[in-house]
Amino acid sequence: MRQKLVVANWKMHGNLASNKQLLEAYIANLSALKNVGVVVCVPYPYLGQAQSMLQHTNIAWGAQNLSKDPVGPFTGEVSAAMLKDFGASYVIIGHSERATAYCESDENIATKFVQAQAQGLTPILCVGETLIEREAGVMEMVVGKQLDTILNTYGAAVFANAIVSYEPIWAIGTGLAASAEQAQSMHEFIRGKVAALDKSAAASLKILYGGSVNPQNAVQLLVMQDIDGGLIGKCSLNAQEFEKICLTAA
Repeated sequence: MRQKLVVANWKMHGNLASNKQLLEAYIANLSALKNVGVVVCVPYPYLGQAQSMLQHTNIAWGAQNLSKDPVGPFTGEVSAAMLKDFGASYVIIGHSERATAYCESDENIATKFVQAQAQGLTPILCVGETLIEREAGVMEMVVGKQLDTILNTYGAAVFANAIVSYEPIWAIGTGLAASAEQAQSMHEFIRGKVAALDKSAAASLKILYGGSVNPQNAVQLLVMQDIDGGLIGKCSLNAQEFEKICLTAA
């Protein structure tokens, strides 16, 4: 049975003082939790702070992006090896906010995915459709294409040690989450697509739901068979709300 996982995505929020308060609350409230993994993905400048405060706890930390290149003259980029220097064990790949604002291609995202794995990081691959695509009924085609670049280039086995987060773009930060049935249907589709090529990889693959998850809808979402946890944005900045989601997952 796959253990539930809850990942906090702070996005571009925080400072040293507020981070300290939030991480202290995480540690106080979540250290005793069993049957659920907890991860916090922080902005690059705060990886050292996360490492210092979380290294002797059961809470893991990671980053929100990485370079597709291992090293080189790429001003402003951060490599997977650099993330490992700060004890990171997870990294978000291909979040729609980045893919849209910075024009990341599926090919670049696929390269980042395996670059993370090469350095021992667990990639959290974000996939999802727009509202127009959902209303047109092509959401599975869209998400399938996002997965195909990795599947066709690197094979399904790479998903055995990875995480996929289904984040319908129309639900991110809008307060409008997918219904539990909509989310389960897409999670089942994702797992089935990997299973068609590698049943073992599909069985161990964690698939998270992201997109306006809160303590109320988490109760319905996290009981679904193929929903293995959540990627939490806004509510991860509130220690009490994040704790409630983690308790639900546990």
